[in-house]
Amino acid sequence: MLTLFNVSRRGLLQMASVVFPAKALGLSATLLGLESLAHADHMPVADIFPTQPPELVREMVTVSHFDLKRVKELVEARTQLAGAAWDWGFGDWETALGAASHMGNRAIAEYLMSKGAQPSLFSATMLGQLDVVKAFVAAQPGIQRTRGPHGISLLAHSRMGGDAARPVLDFLQSLGDADTPAPTPLPEAEAAALAGTYVFGIANTQQVDVTLPDPKMSGGKMFTHPAQLLWTRKAGMGRPLFHLGDHTFYPSGGPSVRIRFAEDAGSMQMTVTDAEMVVTARKKQDGK
Repeated sequence: MLTLFNVSRRGLLQMASVVFPAKALGLSATLLGLESLAHADHMPVADIFPTQPPELVREMVTVSHFDLKRVKELVEARTQLAGAAWDWGFGDWETALGAASHMGNRAIAEYLMSKGAQPSLFSATMLGQLDVVKAFVAAQPGIQRTRGPHGISLLAHSRMGGDAARPVLDFLQSLGDADTPAPTPLPEAEAAALAGTYVFGIANTQQVDVTLPDPKMSGGKMFTHPAQLLWTRKAGMGRPLFHLGDHTFYPSGGPSVRIRFAEDAGSMQMTVTDAEMVVTARKKQDGK
C-alpha cells in the first residue's frame, strides 16, 4: 500500500531524489504521477538550477592556481567555468583567472582567456602587458592601489610574472603606491595572547581558531608583508589577519572588515564586524 503525505511537489521531488537511486526513479515517479521523472535517465532538477554547482565552482577556482590538466577537464565539460568566481570569505572574491594571475601561472591564465575568461588589470600585469597597464592607470588614476584576490597588490602580481613582467614591475615601482602598506607591528607575546579557540555558538562549526601563522607564510613575492595571525572558522579556510593597531585587524581580501580582540569580564572576546553583520565570540579557557 502506498501512503502519500501532504507535501509539495518540490518536496516530493527532493524526497524521491534522496530515497530512490536514479535508475529507480522511473517507477516511483510514474506511481506518483510525476511524468517528468518517468524516464530512468533523467535526474531530478536541483533547486539551484540553472546556477552552476557550487562544488564545481570552488574546485575550478582552486585548481586554477596550479593544475592545468584539471582546469582543462573542467572547462571542456563546462566552458562557462572559465569565468568562475568564488568567495573565500568576507567577500574575498576570486576568479579562476585571478587565481592563475597572482600565482604567476601564465599557462593557465592564457588557456582560461582562450576559453572566454575576461582579461583584467591583474592578468595584464602578471603577463607583462605594459601598454595595457599604463592605459588603465591613465584612464583611472590611482587604480594601481586596487588590490586583487586575498588583498594581493598589483605590484605583487608583477613580481609573480617573473622576467616577462619586469617592465611592468619597474613602472609600478615608479608610481610609489602600487604595493600594500605595512601593517602595524604586533609583538610576538601579544599575538600569542590572542591565539586560541573562540566560540560563538553551540555547534562544532561555530568556532574560530586564531593561530600564529606558519613561518613559511612570511612576506615574499606574493604577500609583501607576513600575516600576523591566522583566522580559521572550523571546517573553513584560513584568513590571514593584518594588524591596524589596538588589537584590531582586517582579513586578507576583506579590507573593510574589522576583527577586534579585547578583554571582557576576565576573558578575551573577539568581535567581527562586516557591514551589518556583527559576531561576538569568547575565547575558550584551557581544558574546557
